[in-house]
Amino acid sequence: MSLSGSSLRAVIEKWIGRTDSVRVTQFSHGRDEQHRFVRVEGASGAALVALIFFRHNDGSWCVFPPERKRPAMNLSL
Repeated sequence: MSLSGSSLRAVIEKWIGRTDSVRVTQFSHGRDEQHRFVRVEGASGAALVALIFFRHNDGSWCVFPPERKRPAMNLSL
């Protein structure tokens, strides 16, 4: 399933489920940041769950960080 274009709320509900007790406990934003992320906590059943969602360049939110840009060489003929 592609999560590109999904809202952060939709992705949280996918991982934790529908709950009103989800709260953002930490976030990072801005162009100077290496990774844009949001840390959320919520109750899933009887357990407290904390997850970190990373914003990818295509606008999607995932639980893994985006791949780093690596130096590349190009040959033009």
